Amino acid sequence: MTAYVAMGSSFAAGPGLRPRVEGSPRLAGRSQVNYAHLVAAKLGLELVDVTFGGTTTTDILASQVPVVTPDTTLVTITGGGNDVGFVPALLLPSLPKPFALLGTARRVHRIGEELDANFASMEANFAKIVEGIHAIAPACRVVLVEYLTVLPPDASTPTPPLSAESAAFARGIGARLSEVTARVPWAEFVAVGAASADHHAWSTVPWTMGFRFGMKGGAAYHPNAAGMAAVADLVVAQLGSDSTD
Repeated sequence: MTAYVAMGSSFAAGPGLRPRVEGSPRLAGRSQVNYAHLVAAKLGLELVDVTFGGTTTTDILASQVPVVTPDTTLVTITGGGNDVGFVPALLLPSLPKPFALLGTARRVHRIGEELDANFASMEANFAKIVEGIHAIAPACRVVLVEYLTVLPPDASTPTPPLSAESAAFARGIGARLSEVTARVPWAEFVAVGAASADHHAWSTVPWTMGFRFGMKGGAAYHPNAAGMAAVADLVVAQLGSDSTD
């Protein structure tokens, strides 16, 4: 019996948050304190966690949706950022200047050039993902969990080492990612972004990490343990509602 399947990329997996899920691939970055594990513990659900860092919606459709069984009653998904270069748009401009020689500026420019096509593909894939889940488990609740807020909502807040221009570009991607995810049909949506607006990476009580080279406590521009706990509470609150939209 599979009651709860957790899908998605690194924002769902929790790279750098100890302890790692025993037996899971190291590249997955799958943590025992990611929000799926916390939700499962709070609600007493059997969990199959297939979250994996670097995953795109194409990957979710191909390798994570098939894990669903007719007995699955809940699926949570956090993804799409890798389709549209959300974290690279934050990370690449944050690197020290010598890294510019590696083509960092050109890679960020390419993200912008391909953005419309990648968002269209991502949105189409999300619809296929939800459709695929319901084809296997018609009564399953599919919950799309928004990304935590990484950047300050106030554009005047300094975001070193990220320039104001780079922050604005990444903020636009994040906003668009939320808008597209929120309108995916036949799925519920957890508005994590608004709930975490005061807990961005430069805040006094952050739920995401700022720029860093190490992984301890969470990867750069990814959820920390407090962020995962907050997301888990929001998901549990959603599951306590009667929403099936």
